[in-house]
Amino acid sequence: MLRLLKEDEEFRYAVAGYLGLSEILKKMSELEERMDKHFEELVRLREDMNELKKETNLLREETNNLRMETNRLREDMNELKKETNLLREETNNLRMETNRLREDMMLGFEKLDRRISALGARWGIESESSFRNGLKGIIEKELNYKVEQIKVYDSEGIVYGYPSEIEIDLSIYNEKIILVEVSSHVRRSDVSAFKRKATLYEKLVKKKVDRLVFITPFIDESAKADCKKLGIEVYTNI
Repeated sequence: MLRLLKEDEEFRYAVAGYLGLSEILKKMSELEERMDKHFEELVRLREDMNELKKETNLLREETNNLRMETNRLREDMNELKKETNLLREETNNLRMETNRLREDMMLGFEKLDRRISALGARWGIESESSFRNGLKGIIEKELNYKVEQIKVYDSEGIVYGYPSEIEIDLSIYNEKIILVEVSSHVRRSDVSAFKRKATLYEKLVKKKVDRLVFITPFIDESAKADCKKLGIEVYTNI
């Protein structure tokens, strides 16, 4: 073999070629193994890429939904701001209107007080019936309120504890209801009776009485204290 390799050139080339081919086949086999590994890695990378694309699409969709929700919230906020501004404007208008009504009412009561004073000086409080009728005419004319003298039958005995006919001197009403009692002398028992009359009145008309008023030249101190506790107004300077 050694001699042939040394002397026979063709044999030497044949052996060299065989040895080289074997090496090449070996290297090709190794290359194929590496290629298979690279292919598997490429497949995994492709799968990872697909998963990443899915996640990206989900994130994009969520982002779009969030953007739409943000826009809706912004629109709702703008609408709420508009409504708030309208409510604020309406509140300001109502406040202005309430102030005007309060001013008109104060002017009306000042005018009424002057007329009542004049009426009391002219007729005297001793004539309660005349005073009531005069007061009714003044209120209706000057303030454009509806005024009634109430007579009802208290079948349940709410006022005096037994069924009886009840009189309320004046019921003044427009948007609010005011009950007025005119008396030459107000005692403590008159205060509680007046309060019960208001309860009876509310039960009959099914509306709340806004103010209770005594008009009198003389009121007992105990009665005055009770009026203050019960929120009953007292006018005595007539």
